[in-house]
Amino acid sequence: MSGRTAGETARRARGPRAGTDLAPDDPGGLRSVAVVGPMSAGKTTLVEELLARSGAISRAGTVAAGTTVTDHDVDARRQQHSVSVAVASLPHRGIKVNLVDTPGCPDFLAEVRAGLRAADAVLFVVGTADAAEGAAAPTSGLLAECRRAGLPAVLVLSRLDHARADETAALAACREAVTAAEAGEVLVPVTRTERASDGTLSVHPLLGADDPDPTADDPDEARRSLVETLIEQSEDEALLERWIGGEPVPMAALREVLAAAVAGRTVVPVAGVCAPAGAGLDALLDLVVDAVPPATAHQPLAAHAPDGARHEPVTPDPQGPVVAEVVHTGTDSQGSRVSLVRVFSGCLTPDTALTVCGDPLRIPSPRDGGDPTGNAPLRVSRIHAPLGATMREVPWCVAGDLCALTRLGAGTTGDTLCEVEDPIGIDGWELPEPLLPVALIADRSAQDAVARGLARLAASETTLRVERNEDTHQIVLWCTGEAHADVVLARLRAAGATFEVTEVAVPERETVLGSAVGLGRHVKQSGGHGQFAVCRIEIEPLPRGSGVEFVDRIVGGAIPRAYIPGVEKGVRAQLEHGVTPGRPVVDVRVTLVDGKAHSVDSSDQAFQTAGSLAVREAVAAAGTVVMERLYEVEVAVDDGLLGAVLGDLAARHGRVVGTEPDGTGRTGVRAEVPETALLRYAVDLRALTAGTATFTRRFSRYEPAVST
Repeated sequence: MSGRTAGETARRARGPRAGTDLAPDDPGGLRSVAVVGPMSAGKTTLVEELLARSGAISRAGTVAAGTTVTDHDVDARRQQHSVSVAVASLPHRGIKVNLVDTPGCPDFLAEVRAGLRAADAVLFVVGTADAAEGAAAPTSGLLAECRRAGLPAVLVLSRLDHARADETAALAACREAVTAAEAGEVLVPVTRTERASDGTLSVHPLLGADDPDPTADDPDEARRSLVETLIEQSEDEALLERWIGGEPVPMAALREVLAAAVAGRTVVPVAGVCAPAGAGLDALLDLVVDAVPPATAHQPLAAHAPDGARHEPVTPDPQGPVVAEVVHTGTDSQGSRVSLVRVFSGCLTPDTALTVCGDPLRIPSPRDGGDPTGNAPLRVSRIHAPLGATMREVPWCVAGDLCALTRLGAGTTGDTLCEVEDPIGIDGWELPEPLLPVALIADRSAQDAVARGLARLAASETTLRVERNEDTHQIVLWCTGEAHADVVLARLRAAGATFEVTEVAVPERETVLGSAVGLGRHVKQSGGHGQFAVCRIEIEPLPRGSGVEFVDRIVGGAIPRAYIPGVEKGVRAQLEHGVTPGRPVVDVRVTLVDGKAHSVDSSDQAFQTAGSLAVREAVAAAGTVVMERLYEVEVAVDDGLLGAVLGDLAARHGRVVGTEPDGTGRTGVRAEVPETALLRYAVDLRALTAGTATFTRRFSRYEPAVST
């Protein structure tokens, strides 16, 4: 990778470093894990209890009381579930463990993907009551996200103390989801849960450091099964021979095999925890340190030059040039921007001169006045190790670590921070498309405040799209779901904006049913120069999508050539305004066939008015039909729910044009649906399919509206 000389010179000038718990100098001393799982699985509670167990915080808070470290956002406390990614780190056995807490609500899938981008592995949390509560569907969807990210995983079965806790059923549901996806991963329990007669829970590791080396005649069936699976995965003939021969197999060797299998994504260890009771927390932390691969094992990331040309991939080299990525943008209690950054190469220090390189494949985002093409120079002032909202200043952030930067000035979510001598951008991750529209209306006096608030929101809300609809004159916010919309509106109001939420208006058009003639006569005489213009037109329908065509067939100079452009201007203006206000007339041909002019009183403006009057008469005589926007919709749905989705599309006056199974138990449905039936489809489809179906929409054309 180019630029190494300048980077190495700067690092030598800084002198040797001595790592700390908050700022290790060796990526091998880091474990960054994304905590992922469905809603109510206990992710935030697990993170809180792990922080308390390690001594990172003095006392664990609760979600209900709004006192947890990672749910520090006011909207998370109000909704009592995570709405954005948050990071907290803890020390364990000399290793810095970064816990990246992610939301479980499907509306915040973008935050989950950001968390996966920031991590080297996944702690996938599933509540042991989820199998009874019907959470298998969202669990399957999140598992697919983790597989797409290509990260090693540890499955955590939480809430062991729940009244309907069923570890066996929860594990079976997860195995079924993994098998259905043909992921090729083997789920292996690595802990044992024991319940005392008084209801007390305890969780013990099956490969504990103090346990004797296992043998083939070990009385613990769970341990025998684990060891056999690991030996099979290792393909180590020596271990196999020892096991078959009844000799003890070294625990240290088994833990090495487990770590290698996790890194190779052939084995997913399964650990049980009961966070509030503290059961299984030590075993889980040991598992993270021993089995989760360090930052140095992170796969190289595809990269590009500022002009979009391919660049050498970025590897986790602490001695390389600085390459970091903004994975999340938020605000602190003072309203200042806070950027969560993952360093992928080099060592970020406060004296590092950086530039911003955006992803050319993404929609450009506001950069607070910075250079919109990237290459905006900046210098980091302070580096912090985040503990939720608490910023702890550190001297550096090495490759593989996470840090928070305040007052960055430039660079938003998805941007790459790199050295000035070697500008490089990391290919961004895919963002979910916002498909739920929310319309706002604001008084003229409040419009500036709304615009400022939306500009600030756009820097942090990567999945928020703001549209100012030219047809309906509404401000439309495109969100990913109702929970996302609730957060966006709350943050907009907190920024001082005053507005009301109204129904989304759907643009409509009209076209004529047949041919007709219209006469426009504009004659006025009130002293001095009068106004005189007469024109006769014919109107007729055209094929869909033809627009408006104007034809001049004046002969004999009935209307002077200088006034004909005025007639056309008046005709087009009236058609665009619509005979029915708000409904432009489209797909018509207007032919100017006759007219009269006066040598003194005629003018361009008079013929504009006459053309407008002629159109109104002709359209009224021809009759009209309302045209609505038709969208091409593609739905990906599980085969078992295909009938429900097809029936729902039919109820929305949708026309199915094709279905195509993909061979993995899902079917793609292509349909044409009126826009009015799609306004809440993002919410309704999620409810209909328990969040397992996804869809995209694309404008197709205008079609006659279907009467209901």
